[in-house]
Amino acid sequence: MARTILTAAEARRIALAAQGFGDRGFGDRGLGGDRASPVDRRRLTRLVERLGVIQIDSVNVVSRTHYLPAFSRLGAYPRELLEEIAWGRKRPLFEYWAHEASLLPLSTQPLLRWRMDDAREGVGVWKGIGRFLRERRDFVDRALGEIAARGPLAASELDLGHRGEGGWWGWSEGKRALEGLFWAGELTTATRRGTFERVYGLPDKVLPRAVRETPTPPRDVAQRGLLDIAARALGVATERDLRDYFRMGVADTRSRLHEMVEAGALVPVAVKGWREPAFLHPAARRPRRIEAAALLSPFDNLIWFRERTERMFGVRVRLEIYTPAEKRTHGYYVLPFLEDDAITARVDLKADRKAGALLVQSAHAEPWATPETPARLAHELKRMAGWLGLERVEVKPRGDLAERLGAERLGAERLGATL
Repeated sequence: MARTILTAAEARRIALAAQGFGDRGFGDRGLGGDRASPVDRRRLTRLVERLGVIQIDSVNVVSRTHYLPAFSRLGAYPRELLEEIAWGRKRPLFEYWAHEASLLPLSTQPLLRWRMDDAREGVGVWKGIGRFLRERRDFVDRALGEIAARGPLAASELDLGHRGEGGWWGWSEGKRALEGLFWAGELTTATRRGTFERVYGLPDKVLPRAVRETPTPPRDVAQRGLLDIAARALGVATERDLRDYFRMGVADTRSRLHEMVEAGALVPVAVKGWREPAFLHPAARRPRRIEAAALLSPFDNLIWFRERTERMFGVRVRLEIYTPAEKRTHGYYVLPFLEDDAITARVDLKADRKAGALLVQSAHAEPWATPETPARLAHELKRMAGWLGLERVEVKPRGDLAERLGAERLGAERLGATL
C-alpha cells in the first residue's frame, strides 16, 4: 500500500490542531477556539486529558511552567483552578515521572505501573534508585513508616539521615528515600505547599479507590496506551517524537509502534522534508489553516522536544538558563511566540512582581515575522501581564524586535474575575 504523503505545512497544522491551537481547538465544541468564554474545572481538566501530560518545573521567573500551557491555549484562567485539579480534594490529576516531573490524568496511573516496577527493581535508567531502595531498605522503611504513622509529610519534616553531598542533587538521605519511594509508586504526591514543596502520602490514602483497584495492564498493553496518548496529542509524529513524549525506551517503542500499525491504530505517512518516516493518528484533524496567537513556555508540549521543534518550525529553541549571560542568544527565560502556524518571535520575559511589571528583557523576530507580529505579540503580552496580576508591560531596548514592540501600547489589561 502506498504511504500517504503530507507536506510540511500540512503536518504542522495537524500538530497544532492536535495540541489545541486554532479556531476550533478540540472537537466540535472547541477547547482552544473561544478564548473569551470562562474556563471552568471541566474545561481545564479536558485540556490536560487531551495533552496527556503537563511538565512541572519550579522556575518562577514568569510563572511556573505547568500554569502556562493552559494559558497559551485557553487564555486567562484562574490559576488556583489548576492547583485545585492537581492537588485539591477530588482531584482528577496526579503526579509522576512521565515526560519529566509531570501532572497526568488519574486514568494514566495504571499505564505507568510498569515504570514504577522498573524503578523498584532498578531496571535500566532506574539502576541507582533500585540499588538505594534495596541497600537502604531499613532506612527506607523507616521513612515510609513515618508517613504511615503521621500522615502526608514533606522531606523537610522527616528527621532521618543527613544532608547528602553529590549524587541525587545533594539531597538528604530522607529526601532520597522519599523520591525513590515516589518513583517506585510506594508514595505519591499528596499536595504541594510553600515554595512548591512536594508533600508525600501513601497511595492508599491519596489516590481514589477506583484507580487503585484498576487492574494493572500487561506491559505491552500499557505502553501501547501511552503511545496512543502521545500520538493523539502530537497528531503526526516520528518514532523519536513519540518516544520522547513519555520518555520510553527505543526497543519497547519500536515493538509497540509495529503492533499499533498492524492493528490500524496508527497510519504510516511520509512528510516532505522530514528525514524519518512518521505516524498519523487516525483521529487527527487536518485543518486547512490555523489561526492562533500564543506565548509558549519553553517546556510547552508543542516545543519541548527540540529536534521536533526545529523540524516543524525551522527554529532552534534552547533553554539558556544554565548558559552564561554573555553567551546567551535570546535571553534567560525565553518564550517563543506562535503566530498562526509559525513561530515568528521570541521574548525573554521576567515578572517583576514588586514593580507590577512584565519585563520584556529582549525581543527578537524570526526572518518570516509579519508586519502584524509586533501588534499581535503586544496583545498577548498585555493578556499575560493582566493574567499574572501585573499592571504594565515594559520593553527593554534589546533585540531586533524591541523598538517595534515598544511602539505598541502596552498598558496591561485588567481581566476582572479571571485574576
